[in-house]
Amino acid sequence: MTDFTLYTQDNAPEAAKPLLTKSVAAFGILPNLHAVMAEAPTLLEGYQVLHELFQNTSFNAEELTVVWQSINVEHDCHYCVPAHSAIAAGMKVDQSIVDALVNKTPLADTKLEALRETTLAMTRSRGVISDEQIAAFFAAGYVKQQLLEIIVGLSQKVMSNYTNHLADTPIDAPFKKFVK
Repeated sequence: MTDFTLYTQDNAPEAAKPLLTKSVAAFGILPNLHAVMAEAPTLLEGYQVLHELFQNTSFNAEELTVVWQSINVEHDCHYCVPAHSAIAAGMKVDQSIVDALVNKTPLADTKLEALRETTLAMTRSRGVISDEQIAAFFAAGYVKQQLLEIIVGLSQKVMSNYTNHLADTPIDAPFKKFVK
């Protein structure tokens, strides 16, 4: 396995330093994911931009969590599953939702379950989903805008999940209690 550096604000490439400062301001710590991404400042910047954009979609905190965690679990991301469990707790998402996502059990809320099923279908098929799946998504109360917004979350998660697979990113201390 290739060893990746966990950069700090002191030893990071110059282009990454302001991005790491932004990460600390947003999270109160320098997440190890961001410390690894600093190796490629454009990756870190793209990730930060997509994270902000996805948070500004029409999805609420529960729906953001469903999209993020559905993808994290599907990609078997050892880092992002506990990280987003911590983020969900901070966003006051009901723990039963997080547990169902992490344990791959159906969500009690049928609308959220339709979001999970559509997100997984998009992830597994690289965006080529059936008319029936799209119809079920719309029947649950979602609209075209939200179908497209899933792509923003998926793009963000590909960046982080793949980075973590390559770097075997160590889990940050605040996220360790969320490891299952």
